[in-house]
Amino acid sequence: KREISNFDYLMYLNTLAGRSYNDYMQYPVFPWVLADYHSETLNLSNPHTFRDLSKPMGAQTVERKRKFIQRYNEVEKNLSAQCHYCTHYSSAIIVASYLVRMEPFTQTFCSLQGGSFDVADRMFHSVKSTWESASRDNMSDVRELIPEFFYLPEFLTNANHFELGCMQDGTVLGDVQLPPWANGDPHKFILLHRQALESDYVSAHLHHWIDLIFGHKQHGSAAVEAVNTYHPYFYGDKMDLNNIKDPLIKSTILGFISNFGQIPKQV
Repeated sequence: KREISNFDYLMYLNTLAGRSYNDYMQYPVFPWVLADYHSETLNLSNPHTFRDLSKPMGAQTVERKRKFIQRYNEVEKNLSAQCHYCTHYSSAIIVASYLVRMEPFTQTFCSLQGGSFDVADRMFHSVKSTWESASRDNMSDVRELIPEFFYLPEFLTNANHFELGCMQDGTVLGDVQLPPWANGDPHKFILLHRQALESDYVSAHLHHWIDLIFGHKQHGSAAVEAVNTYHPYFYGDKMDLNNIKDPLIKSTILGFISNFGQIPKQV
């Protein structure tokens, strides 16, 4: 009905599902909405500009989807449960890595990393390469986005001049590398990215993504069919920790959740 924005709707759903800015482990989760990070201009009337919102990040390409289905069917011996993904789309380290150029997230990231920045090549340095990693290249990376990608240009610049290191190809990490259509301007990136979120295409398809993250495709047979199952430990509200008597197992599960993320409560 166009009475609220897609952004407001997603924030409302995140709040209903127990996500909050106050908890890095259950930070609000937002979708990748674009798949075009290489064009000089962004065409929001072309469906191919957008990410497939009906599929999780692990199934954005046919080959990647096939590999995760194969993993699910084979159930490697070292996995304790049958699932497609052993990593999560939202965790404290993912949130802190996106916001690492801003305090207090800089200190949070360093504390999660054991007191220092990560290896430069693993740091968040490029929107395009992060999309390629999460959607295609890295089988342990299925991360989604955070709300700041749609309103906060400051997190994309290294205004505090942190020494983030140097990549293997000699690139010194500074500001986040933006897609060509942003013309190197963080404000333009945020403006166009927010326009993409509020576009007709996303408005018409966003409910598919909501089904995956907050709705009926979150777990059970619908999740299996959608290639959208995660390690059981990620489903915190489905595990009755009070009935687990072994303190070692209990602390392992809690550590797992705090380090790797948690599925939102089903709305």
